[in-house]
Amino acid sequence: MKEAVHIGEPVPVGPDLEELLGLVARGDQEAFSRVYDMVCGPVLGLVRSVLRDPAQSEEVAQEVLLEVWRMAARYRHDKGSGMTWVLTLAHRRAVDRVRSAQAASDREQKAALLDRTPSFDEVTEQVEARLEREQVRRCLRTLTELQRQSVTLAYYQGLLYREVAELLSVPLGTVKTRLRDGLIRLRDCLGVTV
Repeated sequence: MKEAVHIGEPVPVGPDLEELLGLVARGDQEAFSRVYDMVCGPVLGLVRSVLRDPAQSEEVAQEVLLEVWRMAARYRHDKGSGMTWVLTLAHRRAVDRVRSAQAASDREQKAALLDRTPSFDEVTEQVEARLEREQVRRCLRTLTELQRQSVTLAYYQGLLYREVAELLSVPLGTVKTRLRDGLIRLRDCLGVTV
């Protein structure tokens, strides 16, 4: 007698995937081993097509199979085949990994940008410096000519009192008095409190 030859898919021996998932839901480890053998190839293939990285694909496939073990009780045969359910879990997990990697990359880019950003606002600082210079100029205009010259030479050009006195052809005591009086007037004009 001749053996029957089947063309196409092999005839399944034993329970199908849906029945095995029911057994897995009840904690049957042997059933899970058979489910694992049936779905690990398709799960890894799907995950690898989404992630492209072999190492991450294996990791995610392992997570999916662990999820099948834990969540087998949630499978509903009236919603679709067991393979569809497992592959849906795999696809979701792979997409989550891609999104997580993208979010991490975005965070790293933002952190890198923050590291390069100055810790102060340059425009604000420039405006404040301009306003302060203008206020100092306005206050300098309120001084007498000798006070203004003395302050400018001593504080803006860094000359010593003796050098200011020689340059202006004025006695040293006069320069010191004019500087003191000029600085007091500047302090009052600028509103600086001591």
